[in-house]
Amino acid sequence: MPCFLLLDTSASMALGSTRLTKYALALQVGGGLALACLDRAMPVGVLGVGEAEVRIEPSLARDKVLEWVHRFRKFRYDETTFLGRRISELGRRLSSRSLVIVLSDLHDAAAVPALRLLSQEHDVVVVQFRDPAERGMAGAGVLMAREAETGRTFVTRGSQIRLNQEAVDRDLKRARIDHFIVDTDQPFAHRLRNFFKARDVLGRGVR
Repeated sequence: MPCFLLLDTSASMALGSTRLTKYALALQVGGGLALACLDRAMPVGVLGVGEAEVRIEPSLARDKVLEWVHRFRKFRYDETTFLGRRISELGRRLSSRSLVIVLSDLHDAAAVPALRLLSQEHDVVVVQFRDPAERGMAGAGVLMAREAETGRTFVTRGSQIRLNQEAVDRDLKRARIDHFIVDTDQPFAHRLRNFFKARDVLGRGVR
């Protein structure tokens, strides 16, 4: 069964009030998950969900994983997210059951409805990233962001910065979508390993 990683490269992922931004952590987690999939002989493909569509077809080659990790480190991520659209596009072109892992802060309102539809035919996992600066932040407006690779700061206009977390949790649970939250100011590696181990997500197959 192939594995597809959807990596959110939008401006909100570059928001950073801690040492590592949401984007930097998402890239680390994505690289680790890709290697775990390869260990199980699962071809890994990657899809960027910013304004510029970046798609890497599934492969069993480890050098491909290192290549896309390096590519996304250099990638511009001061972009608008198209997560919901990319999920829908991926669902239409998948011809066989696949594992889809989404690495995002879920600030696209179209994302959860698209995920619910995709989960009807495929195994779907959401690893959601949150920065403490987002807590209590209301509305859209202007935000200061920092690139994970260069440390360059820039000002951009946010979109849907305030997330209804309770609604997201409820909708993903109803759709039976595995959901793990990474808070950038808290340790998570041990919990994340247990999350995948307990659910056997990487080797579950057909429900």
